[in-house]
Amino acid sequence: MVSLGVNRPYVVVLLIPTGIGASIGGYAGDAIPIARSIAAVVDCLITHPNVLNGAQLYGSASNILYVEGYGLDQFASGKWGLRPVHQNRVGLLLDQGIEPELRIRHLQAADAVRATLGVSMTDYALTDTPLDVGLHLSSSGAAWGTITNPDSLLRGAEKLIRDGGAEAIAVVSRFPDEPNSPSLQAYRHGQGVDHLAGAEAVISHLVVRTFHIPCAHAPALQPLPLDLDLAPRSAAEELGYTFLPSVLVGLNRAPQFITHSPLRPVDRIDGLWANQVDAVVVPDSACGGSAVLNFSHSATRLITVTENQTQMAVFPNQLQLPALRLNSYLEVIGAIAAHRAGVHVETLVSHLSSIKPIP
Repeated sequence: MVSLGVNRPYVVVLLIPTGIGASIGGYAGDAIPIARSIAAVVDCLITHPNVLNGAQLYGSASNILYVEGYGLDQFASGKWGLRPVHQNRVGLLLDQGIEPELRIRHLQAADAVRATLGVSMTDYALTDTPLDVGLHLSSSGAAWGTITNPDSLLRGAEKLIRDGGAEAIAVVSRFPDEPNSPSLQAYRHGQGVDHLAGAEAVISHLVVRTFHIPCAHAPALQPLPLDLDLAPRSAAEELGYTFLPSVLVGLNRAPQFITHSPLRPVDRIDGLWANQVDAVVVPDSACGGSAVLNFSHSATRLITVTENQTQMAVFPNQLQLPALRLNSYLEVIGAIAAHRAGVHVETLVSHLSSIKPIP
């Protein structure tokens, strides 16, 4: 990041939590236009795979940092920093439970990304046992998941790091095919919750928590029957046999984690830290996550978006969090541009009130 003149870089975190049915960003990469638009008015945008993963589609920018959710929570707490990189060597870990033909489809997708986009990759590894992923929905409507053999996942990741020199890990695990499930049908029609998302988060969290390197996940599924009423927000996941390309593109330049406590002032060390974040943007009803709560104890501005509805019901006023509550992401972009320019947002509206004495 380069600072122009006397101004320091302007940094924003964009959060759209995974598996909570966000009406914007809860589908197949449908928040990518929002991320790209916000990135155009800031020096650095930090966001997570749920925002940027669009199955075989992708659309990032050089000033967007792709940070897995557990790592983002650690960053928000001030425990970890982020070190931008030019490129990572990505290791590909495939679940042994993936059928041979479907495995080949994913390997061909990886070869395509290497050949056409220049992503650096190690040879792939297989887990020593099937991971056996389970999908569930909570009573609130949020997605969650289980993995029967987490040790196999971690052994596979360790092999890629130790023997392949992997600096980031892409995991592909076999997910249950449930073509007739009500939740999947609702999702394909632009409603409800991405029922895969909760289990995906469990997998990537385990790897990041254990090895402190970037990780993202792509599910392996058989193609679904043709649906003539498919919602545009869900369509990216219908294009082929794999969701892997967007994961590999994201991990290619995902920042590395700085996990030691800095001994010098933040502005003198290599990397980006939580106290350099100017604003965090989150759906208005999803303010209960650890990242938001950690940022709330700092000078970072909390901006919430009311039109992005979710299955959660945790609003900033309920937690007594001071927030700038806006209707849309278009308003968010305007508010960020004004703040960066040193313009108070209230001066942009017609009903500006007079200054009054402090009682």
